[in-house]
Amino acid sequence: MHYPACETMNPDSRMNVGLLMGTLDAVLDSTSKVAPFRILHQTPDSQVYWSIACGASREEITEHWDWLEHNVMKTLSVFDSNEDVTSFVQGKIRGLIAEEGKGSFIKEEDPEKFREAILKFEKCFGLAEQEKLVTYYSCSYWRGRMPCQGWLYLSTNFLSFYSFLLGAEIKLVISWDEISKLEKTSNVILTESIHVCSRGEDHYFSMFLHINETFLLMEQLANYAVRRLFDKETFESDLVLRDPLQITKRGLENRAHSEQFSAFFRLPKEETLQEVHECFLWVPFCHFSTLGKMCISENYICFASQDGSLCSIIIPLREVIAVEKADPANKGVNISTKGKRAFRFTEVKDFEHLVAKLGIRSGTISSPHHTASTEVATTSDSDNLVDYYEGQLMAGQKGSSKTVSTEALMTVFHPQDADNLDSKMLKEKMKEQSWNILFVECGRGVSMFRTKKTRDLVLRGIPETLRGELWLLFSGAVNDMATNPGYYTELVEKSLGTCTLATDEIERDLRRSLPEHPAFQSDTGISALRRVLTAYAYRNPKIGYCQAMNILTSVLLLYAKEEEAFWLLVAVCERMLPDYFNRRIIGALVDQAVFEELIRDHLSQLTDHMTDMTFFSSVSLSWFLTLFISVLPIESAVSVVDCFFYDGIKAILQLGLAVLDYNMDKLLTCKDDAEAVTVLNRFFDSVTNKDSPLPQAVQQASNLNDTKSYHPKVDITDLIRESNEKYGDIRYEDVESMRCRNRLYVIQTLEVTTKQNVLRVVSQDVKFSPSDLEELYELFKKEHFLSCYWSANSPVLRHHDPSLPYLDQYRIDCQQFRVLYHLLSPWAHCANRDSLALWTFRLLDENSDCLINFKEFACVLDVMYNGSFTDKLKLLFKLHIPPAFTEVESLSPSKGDDLSKEELIHFSQLNVSSPVDSQEADALKRSPEKAGKEKIDIQAYLKQWQDELLKKEENIKDLPRMNQFQFIQFSKTLYNLFHGDPEEELLYWAIATVTSLLLKMEEVGRRLQSPTSPAKSPASAAESSTDSQNAPKKDSAPQQTERRNVQSPRRDDHEWSFAFEQILASLLNEPALVRFFEKPLDIKAKVENAKTSQLKARTRV
Repeated sequence: MHYPACETMNPDSRMNVGLLMGTLDAVLDSTSKVAPFRILHQTPDSQVYWSIACGASREEITEHWDWLEHNVMKTLSVFDSNEDVTSFVQGKIRGLIAEEGKGSFIKEEDPEKFREAILKFEKCFGLAEQEKLVTYYSCSYWRGRMPCQGWLYLSTNFLSFYSFLLGAEIKLVISWDEISKLEKTSNVILTESIHVCSRGEDHYFSMFLHINETFLLMEQLANYAVRRLFDKETFESDLVLRDPLQITKRGLENRAHSEQFSAFFRLPKEETLQEVHECFLWVPFCHFSTLGKMCISENYICFASQDGSLCSIIIPLREVIAVEKADPANKGVNISTKGKRAFRFTEVKDFEHLVAKLGIRSGTISSPHHTASTEVATTSDSDNLVDYYEGQLMAGQKGSSKTVSTEALMTVFHPQDADNLDSKMLKEKMKEQSWNILFVECGRGVSMFRTKKTRDLVLRGIPETLRGELWLLFSGAVNDMATNPGYYTELVEKSLGTCTLATDEIERDLRRSLPEHPAFQSDTGISALRRVLTAYAYRNPKIGYCQAMNILTSVLLLYAKEEEAFWLLVAVCERMLPDYFNRRIIGALVDQAVFEELIRDHLSQLTDHMTDMTFFSSVSLSWFLTLFISVLPIESAVSVVDCFFYDGIKAILQLGLAVLDYNMDKLLTCKDDAEAVTVLNRFFDSVTNKDSPLPQAVQQASNLNDTKSYHPKVDITDLIRESNEKYGDIRYEDVESMRCRNRLYVIQTLEVTTKQNVLRVVSQDVKFSPSDLEELYELFKKEHFLSCYWSANSPVLRHHDPSLPYLDQYRIDCQQFRVLYHLLSPWAHCANRDSLALWTFRLLDENSDCLINFKEFACVLDVMYNGSFTDKLKLLFKLHIPPAFTEVESLSPSKGDDLSKEELIHFSQLNVSSPVDSQEADALKRSPEKAGKEKIDIQAYLKQWQDELLKKEENIKDLPRMNQFQFIQFSKTLYNLFHGDPEEELLYWAIATVTSLLLKMEEVGRRLQSPTSPAKSPASAAESSTDSQNAPKKDSAPQQTERRNVQSPRRDDHEWSFAFEQILASLLNEPALVRFFEKPLDIKAKVENAKTSQLKARTRV
């Protein structure tokens, strides 16, 4: 370290050498004037000094030195030589300078640097032109204990790294969809790094200039790819990122902010954050201004404080009646809303422009005569506010059908008796009074102030009479309902009478929904439940109906009107519990993984005792899916729902931890999972709500086992309060981060399950080793995804459906099959390999949907590699007869036998067989799902399964005969197969001999059958087939005539044909041919080559 000339420290030690890494700020800020303080790097025995950092004061240079000491020393200690240290330091400093330079260019919107990076990216990795580079960073990649300085490129489908250091080149390409773990880590050597796990391999990247920004962007790209490729159900509704070619770094950052904004304020997902202003909000009931941020979207103005008061508001623009400037000295903005409310914001940057913009957007014009008090309405106005709020809720009911219930079931079946006020009812009235006081202070309705006092009242339990109103408010469903008047009634009318798989499941579960409650022992409650569930299934067919939705909806109907219950269900299924109620309940599995992570962090004693963490997943699934409603008595469960609508999934996680903590001692003594489940079930049975005003009959119905249980009673209010006291420090942001991290793991785990099931089924029908079969599956699946990477509307992506049976989840079309055929088939060296690939695909595509699954793909490869002489010959024979065989001729003569993508797709869709046959085959082979989204035919499934079980070995006598044109093509294929073989000449003579023999046999046979009729000599055909290796293109015109004759229904009397037995018997007489087809083939070399060449092959295509 070098201070002014009189103060010099000599960096002789390895420690000091390791510290000269470079603090970038000082280097970039240095000018032609030499800074008074510098940090220099000198390699021992060298006269060259490298300037690493500089500063204008002792404090500044000391700060740089501390940073180097903290971040770099342990990293450089892994190098073995001083020269390696110097080379690494030089590369790192240059990379960081370029990184900072890139940032400055981006700020100035100068694309030159980014264009240069794109050229390097394309040159280094050779990906398809459509692959879009999002951004790039300078960093180090760790190979063992050795860091390699280079560049990390983040594109829409790949994470790529390139380094060229000390003569060694490192190139790494990882698909986002292969990543199972993405996290920030730190250890003894790496102070902070990004850990990426892909296909069981760990990769570490460190020394980022902005590691948090890099990690968040990587997380977004990985989750985007996972959703796009694996989770079609939720992704199809995502209009913003459906097209991968439109993704940009700025777009991803804006999207992340918008998602966080919408989730925090419970706004519709369509809202995008447009502006953020740091300002003060006047809080009238506290008589002070609180600092926070005003967030503005298309339809809402929101505010959240930055201090500990937890003050927030939501102002829909539909409620705004005036936006005015107030107190220009303090840059004030007044926003007046319906219901005589006003909000004052001060210290708003560019407040005049904001007032004008909000005025236009809300459709209001500021008037000098309009005044609004900044105080909240007085007690005398509270009744008007209630009336107004009720009017808003009833707006959507105008013109509604008479079948829709307009009363909450609780008011119908359990009306409160005002004259009979027992102790519980008195407590209930006291709760109502507390909320009324809060309404007077903070306002009532969508724009009320939400403070710490609001949370405290929620934790104590919401009064029965206010529960529906506040659930609607805290969930954000009030906004959906207000902006969609009449929508529910319309849905009910459209969905009545529909018959789908969802409606069948709904009917089956109606009587199982809170059967102990009188409301659902009557037609009134059952009918309302049916209408809400059926309307939602009609609204969102991708979810349709999922078990647990009936239990949740039943509780919603108890306290909310029917339309309100519908919008509450929408809020839960589509915003608050995303992906919970699709076919694979991915959202619930993700939150279970988050729950396990929290258990490890907060209840380590329990995790040390439990040998298998999956116990917590299995036991807690119903907790998440039903918000504890299925395990707690109804009077206690509604208090949990109160907290859920206010705090979201955080409330469920906290309560789950509190339940395990409360039963910790008993769980630690359990010897197995069954005993632990019994402990938890007894605990849930003992949970009560001593202040619940519900009739005793309902509570007794919920606690039928109380008389048998000796577990001490636990009050739900105490349990909720304890969960907040112990685990209230769990932040919403941390939960969302854990959700993102665990989502990758959960989906990859589901994919592993799919793979295991497919391999188990396919392994019974092939002779490949388990490892080879697994490698083939990965290549097959990869090819499926490669066609999806660069197409916004990939047909293969549209066909992917995780709800299908395992074998049919991933299928490929003819174009994808051709790529794999070229990479893996032992016959891919043929000159007519495109034709062979086409005919093979047509043979496998029995149901004519232009797609094949992995079982079909693996079985045909198994014949090529492991089949007997007869099996291989039979395959080749079937490739040259309908329905596999079709006339193939490229439209471009310069390409020879190669086919373009368009030609390949065209030929793959041709139907050679008669229309009647094809229709019958299609009807028999069609999967039950292909009729669309209608009701699935279970009988069709059973019949298809039975047919597969009864399917016998194909008899060679059942094969149709091969006509003369097909036989000529068959002979040409054999010639092409033999090219390059060591016995090539011998094989040519053998096939020529067999061909001549067969033609002579056929001619003799025909003469014996009809001696009086002149038979056309097949000499020309024989000559054509035997000479095809020398002049295969001479007969193009006659061939076309012959093909047309072949495909016509009538068969001329003079045509000749061969049976498979004839060809087989003739070829068996030639030892060279038998040796060729029976020689052992190993697929391992092909697989290894395909793993490295698949991406390039796809790029070329």
